[in-house]
Amino acid sequence: MGELTGRLDPLTAMASPGAAMAVGPWQLARVVAVRDETPSAKSFRLLLPEPVAFLPGQHFVLRLSAPDGYRAQRSYSVASPPSELPEIELTVERLENGEVSSFLHEQVVPGDELEVRGPIGGYFTWDGSTSALLVGGGSGVVPLMSMVRHARRSGIAERVRLIVSVRSPAELYYASEMEGPGTAVCYTRVAPPGSRRPPGRLAAGDLAPFLLPEATLYICGSSGFADAATDLALELGVPAEMIRIERFGPTG
Repeated sequence: MGELTGRLDPLTAMASPGAAMAVGPWQLARVVAVRDETPSAKSFRLLLPEPVAFLPGQHFVLRLSAPDGYRAQRSYSVASPPSELPEIELTVERLENGEVSSFLHEQVVPGDELEVRGPIGGYFTWDGSTSALLVGGGSGVVPLMSMVRHARRSGIAERVRLIVSVRSPAELYYASEMEGPGTAVCYTRVAPPGSRRPPGRLAAGDLAPFLLPEATLYICGSSGFADAATDLALELGVPAEMIRIERFGPTG
């Protein structure tokens, strides 16, 4: 996710049932804004010269090319909703010794151009026609934020509920958008002053109040988080066929 954390396997979505291959050629997108999300994550707003339709949950591949011909590329989920085209927003977590993420954080400023291609992925997507419970761990909230923003801008916010698990307030992405009856933040190590919930891992009691009848459950985060959240959902009676999982891990 950003690298945002990067994907464990950039081709995972392509191999999933109903997945969509990358659309179109590489595009040279212009960076129009860079925003700090946390001390280690930034959101990059890119203007596409040729807008391509995408669904919340899909990702784009970003490629860097050096003068000597060397290239490196990583996959990043889109955080913005489709309604903001021709712009897309990618959130990138800077990883220690990360080749691409370090360059983006240290060198890229508004006005620069970056090569992107997409969208990619069909399994972990939401078109807004059904109810959805979104559960994200850390940077796994990025593709879920695209879904939330899409729901809010389309007037169907009641169809979506979001739970985010994060270690501390300083590490919470999109903090200003995490308020409202349909959202909850579970802090695992440090909770903000006045928090009613003590720090601790995501539990069944956190998920239960947010379950929606016949809703698809989207889980996104590290492999360990995804497994734990899936187990909780199954314990609460969520049918396995209604659970979709996206696993992320560092790639640099």
